[in-house]
Amino acid sequence: MSKEKILIVDDEQDLVKLIRYHLEKDGYKVISANNGEDALLLARREEPELVILDLMLPGIDGLEVCKKLKMDQKLARTAIIMLTAKGEEADVTIGLKLGADDYMTKPFSPKELVARVQAILRRTKSNSAIQEYIKIDALTIDLYKHEVTIKNKSIPLTLAEFKLLHQLANKPGRVFTRDQLLDAVSGPDTIVIDRTIDVHVASLRKKLKDFANHIITIRGIGYKFKE
Repeated sequence: MSKEKILIVDDEQDLVKLIRYHLEKDGYKVISANNGEDALLLARREEPELVILDLMLPGIDGLEVCKKLKMDQKLARTAIIMLTAKGEEADVTIGLKLGADDYMTKPFSPKELVARVQAILRRTKSNSAIQEYIKIDALTIDLYKHEVTIKNKSIPLTLAEFKLLHQLANKPGRVFTRDQLLDAVSGPDTIVIDRTIDVHVASLRKKLKDFANHIITIRGIGYKFKE
């Protein structure tokens, strides 16, 4: 059975060859571009399921490519993994706000990249719609009843805490910025301060007890739910 098509966008040809080797070994069809302009043309023609996108590109940079992909009706649902240098934390935040699914910092393990590709493609298939009922071991999140239980015992959460937990758990592994989470949880009981989301996460972790470690902090950016 043929696997998904992946577009690699990077001007480091040795790196492209390395990533291509590992992805093709895992059965994926791989295409590549070494600049932003060609990447957009190739993406529109080939409509890949996922793009591995370097931020530092000649011509149109990776952030602009990401923005244009998400603005394209045919490509808006295309998954994106950003490749960044360590000093590009602010760009990572912008990229995630634009709709990128994940990021990796150079240098990285090709095997880890393949694992993330697999996880994201699984997630985009299974989480294309909002899940109304999520169960992780003894933890259950019921969107219909607006109820969270652990070992069948109800956990009292504020509306904001419930929305925050559901937003994260509905897309495990996806990194959300604090601003994205704030938009998701905003409501009448949300008190907006400089670190609103951090306050809600701290409270949520305390209430979840043994499941607190499922909410993972992404330093300088936001949070994700453990896969």
